[in-house]
Amino acid sequence: MISGTSDSTVGPSVMAQLYKYYVTDGQFIPSTNVVFKNNLNSAHTFPTDFDSSGNNGCGSTSSPYISNCAFDGAGAILQHIYGPLKPRNNGALSGKFIEFNQEEFITNARSNGMSTTGWVYVPKSCSDGDTCKLHIAYHGCLQGYEKIGDKYVKNTGFNRWADTNNIIVLYPQAVATNTINMGGGASIPNPNGCWDWVGWYGNDFSVKSGKQSTAAKKMIDRITNGFNPIDAPTELQVLATTDNSVTLGWRPVSGATGYNLYRNGGKVNGAIITGTTITDNNLNSGTTYTYTVKAVSSAGSESAPSNSVTGKTTGIPPAVETPNGLIAIDITSNSITLKWNAVSGVTAYNIYRNGNKLTSVTLTSYTDTDVRPATDYQYQVSSIKDSSESEKSIEVQATTLTEKVCVSDNNFNHVTAGRAYHSGGYALANGSKQNMGLYNIFQRTNLCRIRENYYVIE
Repeated sequence: MISGTSDSTVGPSVMAQLYKYYVTDGQFIPSTNVVFKNNLNSAHTFPTDFDSSGNNGCGSTSSPYISNCAFDGAGAILQHIYGPLKPRNNGALSGKFIEFNQEEFITNARSNGMSTTGWVYVPKSCSDGDTCKLHIAYHGCLQGYEKIGDKYVKNTGFNRWADTNNIIVLYPQAVATNTINMGGGASIPNPNGCWDWVGWYGNDFSVKSGKQSTAAKKMIDRITNGFNPIDAPTELQVLATTDNSVTLGWRPVSGATGYNLYRNGGKVNGAIITGTTITDNNLNSGTTYTYTVKAVSSAGSESAPSNSVTGKTTGIPPAVETPNGLIAIDITSNSITLKWNAVSGVTAYNIYRNGNKLTSVTLTSYTDTDVRPATDYQYQVSSIKDSSESEKSIEVQATTLTEKVCVSDNNFNHVTAGRAYHSGGYALANGSKQNMGLYNIFQRTNLCRIRENYYVIE
C-alpha cells in the first residue's frame, strides 16, 4: 500500500483506515504480508525513481499520474511479492511489447469497461524458452492506453525489473464507458476508465466470476498454457476496386496460420483467410469502406490490427446516404434523446424504434417521450430524399432510468463514485451543483439521480 502525504484524491486518512480495516481491526491479512508506505511526499500518482517523457511532477495530481518521487514503486511491489530480485535493467530492454486483442477474452469488451486491445511485455529470455513468472500490472483510473497512450505500460518501471528476472508483465486495459448501467447495484457512468470496483458491469465485480476478472484469468491461462504472440500484418493496401467489390493485400506474418479481415470495425470473413489477398464482395457502389486485417496464431489468438486503409467502390453511389453517428443521450426515466450526423441533400429522417417506424423529423435530433422507466429500446434512423429512403443506420440501444435512484453515503464516496465532485473542501452534487457539505468520510448525504448525471439532495 502506497499513500502520498500530499494526496488529496485518496487521502492519507482514508488509506490509514483501509490498513486498519484489513490488518488491525479485520485481521483479514497478516501484518507481515502488508507493507504500508505512508511517508512518501507525493500527490495522487504512481511513484518511480527515474524521469520519463510526459510524466508529471511528484507533487502534481495530473495526467499521466506517474512521477519521479525518488521511490521505486514497481521495484518495491515486485520484491514484496517475489522476494529479492536481481538488479533491474536501466538500459535498453531486451524483450518486446506486444499489443493483443482483448476481445478474444471477453464478449463486448467495451460495453464491459475493457479496451479492445491490451499489452504484454515479454523479456527475451522468456521468448527464448526460459521458465518465467507472470505478473499482472493493473493501471489506475485515467491511466488506460486510450487516456495516456503507452505511458503506464512503459514508464512505471515494471519492465526494467522484469527484463532481468524472467518476469512477463501483463497490462490489461480498461476503458471509459459513459452509458448508465442499471444492473449490479450501480447506476453511474465510468468516464475515467477505472477497473470495476463498484459494480458497473455486474454485482459479481469483486469476485472471480466477475466479467473483468474472468477475462484476466483467460489471459493468464493463454500465457501460462503457451503464449503464442503474433505480430500485426503490415502494408495493408487496396489492390483493385469495382462497382461492388474491394480487393486488398498485405505482407505475410511469420508464424501466422491465417488472417481475419475487418470492414468498418466488423469482421468480414467466416472461415479464416489462408492467403494474403482477399476480395470483399457485395458492396454498395460509389461507397467508401475502411479496412484492417489481423493475423491469427496457431493457438487461435489474434494480433493487433494492421494499418487502416480506405477503399471506395466505383460507380454511382446509392440514391440516399445512410445517416451515421447515431447516439442516445440525455436519458431519463420517461425520455430518450437521439442525435445523428446530418446527411447532405436529404429532406427528412425516419426514426425507427424496435424495428417499427416511430415518426419522421427534419432535424438531426429527436426526443422520444413515449417510453417506460427501466426499459430497453433499440433505435435506427434513415434518410429521406424525394420519395427514396436510405438503408437504416446501425442500431443503438438505450435503457431508460428508473423513476428516481437515491443513494445515501458519505461525501467522499459520492465524489469517488461520480455522483458529486469536490471544490474548495466541499462536495457538490453533479448537475444541480448543490452544496453537500464538507468533502470527507463523516458527512453523509442522500443524493437522488433524476436524470443522467444530474443529482439533487433529498
